[in-house]
Amino acid sequence: MNETTQLPHFREVFHRRERRSVPLVRQFVRAALVDWACDARVDDVLLCVSELVTNALLYGVPPGRGFRLRLHLEPVDGILRVEVHDSGGGEARLADSWAGRDEEGGRGLRLVAALADKWGVGEREPGKVVWCEFEVPVGAGREPSVR
Repeated sequence: MNETTQLPHFREVFHRRERRSVPLVRQFVRAALVDWACDARVDDVLLCVSELVTNALLYGVPPGRGFRLRLHLEPVDGILRVEVHDSGGGEARLADSWAGRDEEGGRGLRLVAALADKWGVGEREPGKVVWCEFEVPVGAGREPSVR
């Protein structure tokens, strides 16, 4: 195994508080996973990214501000960490129960908790970081590209 595959891989992107940020972030994450030859659990990762970003846009990003998404892949351990940093108040927590069938919200963090191997909330000033982690096998057939 050459030295490049031993290095952690890191990407980040900043987006303003706009509805179109969700599909743009999904494209960003998909491209990173392809570059890193990480093709396992892609659907789970993308769904969790969508939920975390949507929650940040709805509850954590004040008008006129934005959020930062960070991806970190540790190829040796096979751990992919997704972080969404916002600058707003509010609290990220699981709803007391699954939302009713007719309710629009209340499922986001429950989906993240069900799909990710770990998730949590960290403090930052101002705002918070909501993160999740996935155990992922990194592509054995090719070396990840370095950007």
